[in-house]
Amino acid sequence: MTRTIEILNDWVAKLALTLAALFLLLMALHVTLDVALRYLFGKSFPGTLEVVSFYYMVAVVFLPLAYVELKREHISVDVLVGRLPASLQLILYLFACSLGLLYFGMLCYQSYLDAMRATTRMETAMANFRFYLWPSRWALPVGFGAMMLAIFANMLKALRLRQAL
Repeated sequence: MTRTIEILNDWVAKLALTLAALFLLLMALHVTLDVALRYLFGKSFPGTLEVVSFYYMVAVVFLPLAYVELKREHISVDVLVGRLPASLQLILYLFACSLGLLYFGMLCYQSYLDAMRATTRMETAMANFRFYLWPSRWALPVGFGAMMLAIFANMLKALRLRQAL
C-alpha cells in the first residue's frame, strides 16, 4: 500500500511538473512571438498580458509544488532539530507533515470552492475581448491536492524507513 502511494505520488508530481514545463515553454514562445511581431510589424497579439498573467504564470507557480516536495527541495532549516535524537526528529517531522496536510488541505478545499464558483459563473476578466478566467482557477486545487499527496507519501516513507526525511 505504501509503495503504491509512493508510485502514484511520483507519477502525479512528474505529470504536474511536465504540465508546468509545457506552460513555461508556451509562455516563452508566446511572449517571444509577441515581441517579434511588435518589433517587426508594429502589431502584437491581443491579450498577451492576460494570457501570461492568468494562465501561464498560475500554472508555472502552482503545478510544480508536489514535485518540489517529492524531491524534498523546499526550504527547511534544521539547526536545532538536527541535533535531536532520531526518534524525536521523526516525531517532529510527522508533526510538521500533519500541519502541512492540514494547511494544504484547507487551501485545496477553498481553492476548489473558488474554482467551482468561477466555473459556474463563467468568470471573465475585463479586457478588449471576452477573456475567461475560470480555467486558470483549477490550477490551484490541482497543485494543492498534488502537494497533499506528496506530503502524505513522504510521511509514509518516513514511517517505513523509521527516520525523518
